[in-house]
Amino acid sequence: MNGLRAIIICLVVTCAAVVSPAAVATPATTSWSVLPVPAAAPPVTVSDLAARGPGEAWATGYEQAADGLRPMLYRWDGSAWSRDIGFPGAAEPGWLGKVQFVGDEVWILHNREGTGEILRRSTSGWSAVPLPQTLWTYQDFAAVPGAAWVVGEDDTGLKVLHYDGSGWTAQATPDGVLFLMGITARSATDAWAWADTSTGTAVLRWDGTAWRDAKVPLPPDSNVHTMLLEPSGRITIGGSQYTDGVSRTYLMTFNGHAWRTTHPPLGDTYTEGMVRGPDGALWLPMRSDRAFQSKYARVDGSRTGFSYGPERTNAIDVKPSVLARAGSALLSFGTVEIYGSKPNLMSERLGG
Repeated sequence: MNGLRAIIICLVVTCAAVVSPAAVATPATTSWSVLPVPAAAPPVTVSDLAARGPGEAWATGYEQAADGLRPMLYRWDGSAWSRDIGFPGAAEPGWLGKVQFVGDEVWILHNREGTGEILRRSTSGWSAVPLPQTLWTYQDFAAVPGAAWVVGEDDTGLKVLHYDGSGWTAQATPDGVLFLMGITARSATDAWAWADTSTGTAVLRWDGTAWRDAKVPLPPDSNVHTMLLEPSGRITIGGSQYTDGVSRTYLMTFNGHAWRTTHPPLGDTYTEGMVRGPDGALWLPMRSDRAFQSKYARVDGSRTGFSYGPERTNAIDVKPSVLARAGSALLSFGTVEIYGSKPNLMSERLGG
């Protein structure tokens, strides 16, 4: 009997070893909950979400008013979402883009009737830092203590505007750079951008002196959606690679010495909303295969799992757009379309 039992155990272990770890179900203990959000004027577009601990988060975007786009700002206080209408230009046409925490302040890119500025919220209230010139396109924004960047275009082409705390300067990029699609920074002397160049997609780095090609070995025929810079020095890039006309998501990780590329089973998921969760794994909002529920992917090394948000009555499209780590929880912000109405705001939380 003992011999037979040993054989059975060996067979079970062998079978478990050959099961592919590439795609697994997220444990049943993982549970998302609904966080009510005051409605905006639909249709709405969500731009960004940032959190500083469990008791403070900000979500940005714009709604559709009678006279055009109107900026939209929501604040999470640890227990509920509320709308903030006290910032400069809140009642004027425009939109809000990326939101960043800089020291004790909140900084937000603001297109105010076509003119660009950075909104700043401190303990004394809101203020605005105007950009030195008007751009046709305000593509992206990054801010850290002692520095901020706004990238876009005007009638002369690409513009990289740099703020050092007292004034603005225009920074040059390497020859062949046509357009900057995104920018992020870890410090005033360590900023990264992903660019469209005359030879394809490239990653640039600012070292405090100049922008240079970072020589990142991106996959052939690929683009970049986002970059995560971590205090440890780890960097994660998310993007899409095209093979035989088909797009599939890739992830690249830099461990301080070398880059490693993987292709998790994510289809063609857009990775801009990707964050590092409190559990150390990467989390991404996904296009759901269930009309009445949101869907999220969790990538932890070679293992990819999926979880769904709460069921929503009469929903025909639930679309989480952005994620943020809020202490021991994950916050999600996006839109939900209920049958018979236009898409409006939704938020969900995992843990906390």
